[in-house]
Amino acid sequence: MAIAGAGPVGTVMATLLAQEGISVIVLETGADCAQDLRASTFHPPTLEMLDRIGITRMLLDRGLKAPVFHWRDRASGEVIAFDLSEIADVTRYPFRIQCEQYHLSRALAEGLAQLPHADIRFNSRLLTFRQDEAGVDLWVETMTGVETIRADYLIGADGANSIVRKWLGIEFDGFTYPERFLTLSTEVELADYLPNLAYVNYVSDPAEWLVLLRVPSLWRVLVPVNGDVDETTLRSDANKNAIFDRITGDGASVETRHRTLYRVHQRVAKSFREGRVLLIGDSAHLNNPLGGFGMNSGIHDAFNLFDKLAPAILGNTSAEAGLALFDRQRRTVTHTFTQTQTRQNMEFIRGNQDNAHEARRRAMLDILADDDKRRAYMLRQAMFESLDLAAQIA
Repeated sequence: MAIAGAGPVGTVMATLLAQEGISVIVLETGADCAQDLRASTFHPPTLEMLDRIGITRMLLDRGLKAPVFHWRDRASGEVIAFDLSEIADVTRYPFRIQCEQYHLSRALAEGLAQLPHADIRFNSRLLTFRQDEAGVDLWVETMTGVETIRADYLIGADGANSIVRKWLGIEFDGFTYPERFLTLSTEVELADYLPNLAYVNYVSDPAEWLVLLRVPSLWRVLVPVNGDVDETTLRSDANKNAIFDRITGDGASVETRHRTLYRVHQRVAKSFREGRVLLIGDSAHLNNPLGGFGMNSGIHDAFNLFDKLAPAILGNTSAEAGLALFDRQRRTVTHTFTQTQTRQNMEFIRGNQDNAHEARRRAMLDILADDDKRRAYMLRQAMFESLDLAAQIA
């Protein structure tokens, strides 16, 4: 087996295979697992899945336990709070864990280096590949030259700009949001300025919405910015000061550790497989970060694929039937749940016109006040609904 990409999704997939005794090579262009700050939320079913490879305890030890998340009205200060402890009857982890994704990928990479069936290769860039009925030939650029690798299957977990998806020629349908997202991180304790702040906060406002996320050492502030303004201006001290002026009242005094600017997409690959080549994670689907579904859905891809692929490799089932089912299940979940829910979350937090903002606020209050609606909403936001949907697809 060969996997392109040593991010959280690729290292999870590799660990599943290696622990099952299946030989796997992981190819990573970078010198190590990148310190990507975009994803930081682990949902309850993801924590349960990661228990299978023995890594959940590390996340619990390093991360922050966040049973409560807030939808907040920026203008009025009103807080609509949801407590995942209400769904403790369906999960042993009725909370989110706030922990940067690179802790997962780096810990798994270290573990892979100790497993006899795993070979993780950094500074190794996949150039191209060619598949036939029996396997896949890969051409890989290393620091010393180009080598060829023969694998039974190739899994593309190489992110939004996936070279695997591009060489397959699979369409990546969807759209890009007109605004860009700016993420600022700071050690300043924002809870000193905003009362009753949870670790996870979606702050709705018609003029400027925010996402405020706590990770163990920092607060992360996500704000939309004009996509037509140049990057230097958007990452400038002046812009940083203005943003924090509206949060703390004194933006100039706030020091930031990171200022990251990126575009946000809603895209899904037309197919998650072609023959012996498969796509998982951001290689297969992209969505806006509201709700924390991106990395989690990628990890769910990996577990779903492993459960279909491992029996086939070990000679117990048909590969074709299992891989076709993987494609149906994960593409359907991506379209029906992940893409739909993240777009809905985006529309709520954006606010737009005042009357639409108020209508969505009333809808959230109605959910909060109704026991059945509130439970269904939390199961959906915790991603249990998406797993139930996949299980219904034959």
